[in-house]
Formats: sequence, structure tokens, C-alpha cells
Amino acid sequence: MSAIATPLSETTVAWKLPYRGKIGIACLIIAESAIFTIFVVAYLFYLGKSVTGPTPHDVLEVPVFYTICLLSSSVTIHLAARRLERDAPWSFVALWLITIVLGGLFMYGTAQEWHRLIYEHGLTISTNLFGTTFYSLVGLHASHVVIGLTLLLLTLVLGLRGSMRGQARRFELLSWYWHFVDAVWVAVFTVVYVIGR
Repeated sequence: MSAIATPLSETTVAWKLPYRGKIGIACLIIAESAIFTIFVVAYLFYLGKSVTGPTPHDVLEVPVFYTICLLSSSVTIHLAARRLERDAPWSFVALWLITIVLGGLFMYGTAQEWHRLIYEHGLTISTNLFGTTFYSLVGLHASHVVIGLTLLLLTLVLGLRGSMRGQARRFELLSWYWHFVDAVWVAVFTVVYVIGR
């Protein structure tokens, strides 16, 4: 019995390098996840170890509305990226703008919370261990939201100028970063406002 030989070209599929942007954003997300993990573990480790007040139970209010705003922005940015793939630039711009507004509302809520904590309750980064870990963790997340909003605003300018044709892959990568920021907030929210209160 002799085996029937098949040509090599029919059985093999040429392997292509993955898009370098995807590799880059994946590496960034992995590295940032490690940093956030360290801050979350530190927050949990020092939880309840402050010698002086105020404590989380005394001063923290659960930011439900602003959390809904941030998590909703993941939906709008996903829809915006799909619209751009379908060559619908103006619905892309509208959804992208809604994403920016939702992210801006979240940052407004964070600023309002910090103002209240500092000026009404005297909680600063140097007040006690709770203040140190709270502002470090929530501040780290807020800095990522600010970076994301800056990139979203730059993208919006490109969208309004009509400079985004053929750039759907790049905008999708930015949406991955934004989804990461939202996912991190779920962890921060759970640790700070649910477990830590």
C-alpha cells in the first residue's frame, strides 16, 4: 500500500506575524495589570491598620452613578469602533463623544469625592494608612482615565477632521485600553467601596 502524497501547498497555511499594535497594547495591559495588582494588594494588606481616623466606613460613599457612567463608556466605545469598521464616520464621532462625556463625568465624580474627603473630613495622603493607600490606588486609576480621555479627545479631533479612514484597527486598540481602564475600576470599586467599607 502506498500513501498518496499531497502537495505541501494544500496542507500548510502560511503563518503571519500578528499585528504589532495588538502585541504592543497586550504587553501594556499586562504590565499595567501587574502594577494595579501591587496597589490592590497593598490596599488590602493595610486595610484596617490605621491607628488614627478617619476610616473608610466613616468617610466613603459608594459612587454608583459615576461607576455606571464609566462602565457605560465601554459600551459606547465598542459601538463606536464597530461603526468605524462599517465606514459610518459620523455615528463613530457621536459615540466617541458620548464615551468622552461619560469618562469626563467619572473624573468629575472622582474630583468631587476627593474635594469632600480633603476639605470636609481632613483625609489626605499623609493622614493615615487608609489615606495613603486610598489616594495611591484610586489616584493611579484616575491617572489612567486622564491618559485615556486625552487619547480619546485627540482621536475625536481626527474624527472631526475626517482623518480616520482606514484607521479602524488603531482605534480598536485604543478601545482595548479603555476597556482595561473600566475593568480595573471594577476591581478597585470592589476592593475600596465593597470589601474595604
